[in-house]
Amino acid sequence: MVQKSPKAATTPAALPPKRSSLDRYFAISRRGSTIGAEIRGGLVTFVTMAYIIALNPLIIGTVPDINGNLISGAPYKVDGVVSGANIGAAIVMVAAATALIAALMTIFMGVYARFPIALATGLGINALLAASIVPKMTWAQGMGLIVWEGVIITALVLTGFRKAVFRAVPTSLRIAISVGIGLFIALIGLKDAGFVRKPAGSLPVELGINGNLFGWPTLIFCLGLILVIILFVRKVKGALLISIVGMTLVSMILEAIVKNGPAFGADGSVHPTGWQLNVPAISGNIFQLPNLHLLFHVDMFGAFKGGPTVVLSVIMTIFALLLSDFFDTMGTIFAVGSEAGLLDKHGNPPYMQQILIVDSLAAIAGGLGSVSSNTSYIESASGVGEGARTGLASVVTGAGFLVALLLSPLVNVVPSEAAAPVLVLVGFLMMQQVAELDWRDLDEAIPAFLTMVLMPFTYSITNGIGAGFLVYALIKLLRGKARQVHPLMWVIVAMFFLYFAQGVILHWMKLG
Repeated sequence: MVQKSPKAATTPAALPPKRSSLDRYFAISRRGSTIGAEIRGGLVTFVTMAYIIALNPLIIGTVPDINGNLISGAPYKVDGVVSGANIGAAIVMVAAATALIAALMTIFMGVYARFPIALATGLGINALLAASIVPKMTWAQGMGLIVWEGVIITALVLTGFRKAVFRAVPTSLRIAISVGIGLFIALIGLKDAGFVRKPAGSLPVELGINGNLFGWPTLIFCLGLILVIILFVRKVKGALLISIVGMTLVSMILEAIVKNGPAFGADGSVHPTGWQLNVPAISGNIFQLPNLHLLFHVDMFGAFKGGPTVVLSVIMTIFALLLSDFFDTMGTIFAVGSEAGLLDKHGNPPYMQQILIVDSLAAIAGGLGSVSSNTSYIESASGVGEGARTGLASVVTGAGFLVALLLSPLVNVVPSEAAAPVLVLVGFLMMQQVAELDWRDLDEAIPAFLTMVLMPFTYSITNGIGAGFLVYALIKLLRGKARQVHPLMWVIVAMFFLYFAQGVILHWMKLG
């Protein structure tokens, strides 16, 4: 007589556990994650990039336009004297709008594209806007150019061109982009902590202050780096978040005792041993209503008024913004997707079209919000390092920005010295991919090397990608292997040639 299998094997207890609708929508289990890991990852990403709420206002909220007005519309000077009150009001407005746009676009990324990438104002583009563009036009006109840049990128996405460009990039350059961004993000962490600085002398960078490690904030960074390394190698869950929160609490206690203060005072004074970005102390009311008067202050056509030279100059400006935004995002998506193990066999992330649509619309939203183009943040890799694998982490990060909109004094208590160690560790994690390159194949290795080193050395993801693409195509051409280069790569190479030559082109235009 044949023994029948026991019925217990087919009881509900033996079946796979039923997944929740949240799990199914974000594919949390399928991507090897948990809701807890997504929450921790989202919080780590928020904490490591929350500095933009304080930094963006200092970049675009303190600079007058061609008419001598701040982004708020108030005059930069009153009776010939710089108005601290007007600058302060502008900073508050920019901070609120920065947090709002970052929150909305990051949540949109999480819900629609389901990818663990957060968005906020792009640092390279906002600096270009404040230093080079706005002195030649009004703030509303400058934001209009940002909107045009976003419109063009969105059109490229909808036509499939942007996705096709992503797929045309060879594997060696994709790896180099991820590794280069790892080096870049580590440098960001070291710089934000004041561990590496630009000296007053002839050296390009130096260790600490005059080659020495000195000051309480530097101690916090060093202790934080040791703590996060120990927690990580011991495989402690939440290692990155524990490190940030723990060192923030230590920083608050330390600041309450020693009264260290900021590195850059409101009066323009500089204190090298001060906190680099946020002072770990709560001041004033924790809750405050946001000032959102900057929204939709945009002039879409004013910058184009003038002769052909003016129009051509504006077009070149939009092109520079476009290329920077386009390839910064490409590098970030490759790097974060690779670190999270979310790329398919062709090196593409899931929901690529949706990711690109959100990122493109974020540029438009940044212009309409008067905070400059919003773009995907490489600091998202810190959340991935903590375990984030899905869009739920982005929803959590976006919620963090919404909290910051109302509780900015509480959010700004995290000093960069407490968050920076996480960026350094993430840089190490991304650097590991360098082992996948074949360094004996010079056709692939030399362009990859230039891509990797020029990102941190020029402080620009776009510059590194552009140099790598140009040299890759040049080597293939000179070695008679031009057919190995994807046709779209030649289009990209031509665009980067114009990008690197734009200074010469604009100079010739002025002479003409």
